[in-house]
Amino acid sequence: MNLFIFTIFFVSALFASDLIAKGQPTEWQIGFQEAGSPLMQQLIDFHDFVFWIITAITIFVFLLLAYVCVKFSSKNNKKPSTTTHNSLLEVAWTLIPVVILVVIAIPSFRLLYNQNDFTNIDMTIKATGYTWYWGYEYPDHDGLAFDSIMLQDDELEEGQPRLLSTDYQLVVPVNTNVKMQITSDPSGVIHSWAVPSLGVKMDAIPGRLNETYFNIKEPGMYYGQCSELCGIGHGFMPISIKAVTADEFAVWLDEAKEEFAENNTNELVLNKEK
Repeated sequence: MNLFIFTIFFVSALFASDLIAKGQPTEWQIGFQEAGSPLMQQLIDFHDFVFWIITAITIFVFLLLAYVCVKFSSKNNKKPSTTTHNSLLEVAWTLIPVVILVVIAIPSFRLLYNQNDFTNIDMTIKATGYTWYWGYEYPDHDGLAFDSIMLQDDELEEGQPRLLSTDYQLVVPVNTNVKMQITSDPSGVIHSWAVPSLGVKMDAIPGRLNETYFNIKEPGMYYGQCSELCGIGHGFMPISIKAVTADEFAVWLDEAKEEFAENNTNELVLNKEK
């Protein structure tokens, strides 16, 4: 009975993707987070495609081994075969794997291309990994810049996930191709900017500028974390992205420019002194 209940729970959790909250992990979650961008949906589709191919191969090999064990056992095969080779079989077990690899390679190359297609970028944001928090800059919007630091337990409000919420969110408009320029503080260490529900993960390396992009289709909160073992504060570098409509983004932009104007001015002064 317990096994039956567990099986029902397992199957329900596997296929009831609508119960999984977007943008963040959930308890007892099985599989990927629900896709928050077209790129992540392509990654999930490719994963599922390869999964069924691997499943078919595994079942075939298992059945073949079972057949060989029974058919050619000493009990059922008193006189061993003296066959040394079979040309047709050798050609088959060479060509069939090649065909399978080609079938997998075509969508794989298409996905790799889409992950690095920066031909239709609408806006750019720069993310810098510090020890241990993220700093963001909007070079297309008067160089708006601010730091995003994890909220402590006593600072959390209702609905904010622990270890994933920050004091300031990275705000982006929906249906917009956002290019992320990822780097790390020159005097710091390697970090990794990753948001699972958006299908993005890029290393932040001191002295190097890496790029990735995403396009969020629905408003909401999307969470990620540093995915590189960067030090003692590794587990406290969350990424909070707030996706809003274009009109809401315009309003937030005006408010943010005023709120962070003093910080941006102080940063410019420090840079000039250096």
